[in-house]
Amino acid sequence: MLEILQYDFMRNAIFAAILASVACGIIGVYVVVKKIVFISGGITHASFGGIGLGYYLGINPLYGLIPFSLFSALVMGLVSKRSKVAEDTAIGILWSLGMAIGIILIYWTPGYAPDLMTYLFGNILTVPMSDIYLMLGLDAVIIFIVYAYYKQFMALCFDEEFTTVAGLSVEKLYLLLLCLIALTVVLLIKVVGIILIIALLTMPASLSRHYTNDLGKMMHISIFFGIFFSIVGLSLSYLFDAPSGATIILVMSSVYILHFLYDGLKPKIAA
Repeated sequence: MLEILQYDFMRNAIFAAILASVACGIIGVYVVVKKIVFISGGITHASFGGIGLGYYLGINPLYGLIPFSLFSALVMGLVSKRSKVAEDTAIGILWSLGMAIGIILIYWTPGYAPDLMTYLFGNILTVPMSDIYLMLGLDAVIIFIVYAYYKQFMALCFDEEFTTVAGLSVEKLYLLLLCLIALTVVLLIKVVGIILIIALLTMPASLSRHYTNDLGKMMHISIFFGIFFSIVGLSLSYLFDAPSGATIILVMSSVYILHFLYDGLKPKIAA
């Protein structure tokens, strides 16, 4: 298996997998503990508008994706907190709106939109070194903010009333957390694509929750799972000539299902 390291694109893919796993391992824990998977999915799909914006402006779609994802996160957060419309309804509307904007902008872009399927379904094998540097920078931002607001985010996830009593702004912390989710979406989009991001964002974190209740330890375990699943999936996709993003999710889902089947059978076996 070490022979795959002789190729530059495989080394880039491994670097990208590690960097993406760090972000999804940290932020995924908040998504799972706070139970905001649906709004995370809304941010993910709405971010397609940013990809369309990048194509329309003739720039790297990731540079259009970053501001659009952050904007989508802020809008969804404010709407879910302040709107009289049901939260899931509002998120569903904004989810569809972002996708529609992306489709229209891509349609208006002259010529053919290269690598469009990469952003929908992921292709970690095509990640260039310039994107690796961008991912590294985004990882640094995420780690810095989480380190600075670790206790505040913990209070937000477990007890919003205590957060308010402590004099902290629940809404501002919530919006900041959603912005971190948006940045994580940018990191993951080349790895597994918009369609599969939620799986990578939630499954490692969900598995880690069964091994500890400590938030910090959950993040470390989740990062480990993310890296392990990504590299195993990447290796299998190379061996069997299969789509890398889908293979990573297939490996992850298989382990996830087997884990919970085993966990469900344990009482019967003990009996």
